[in-house]
Amino acid sequence: MKSVAILKTLGLALALTVAGGAAYAQDNSASAPAATASAKPAPTAKKADRKLGYTVRKALSKTQGVDVSNITVRSRAGAVTLSGTVPDQGQIDKAGSVARGVAGVKSVSNKLTVMQQ
Repeated sequence: MKSVAILKTLGLALALTVAGGAAYAQDNSASAPAATASAKPAPTAKKADRKLGYTVRKALSKTQGVDVSNITVRSRAGAVTLSGTVPDQGQIDKAGSVARGVAGVKSVSNKLTVMQQ
């Protein structure tokens, strides 16, 4: 019987601690959205980045002689990053030039490497 009372007391103390922390966090949240809003890109920017990445990936997949199975394409504000592995150096060069040729791409960071066999 005593153990049930102790557990109830501990549960109540935990609940009060969590509730008190949540109330404190709410007091500071008034200035938080302004700080985090500038750090996060707008939803439309994310959508544009996603679309550009998809377009570059599609262009790479249509290119003869480029194996896109291990290539990751990321884009942010027109800057495209290619990462992953390809079978040979020629594919690295070709992938970079294809990515540069896609409309909307401002710069390409080619971090592709040759696959070790």
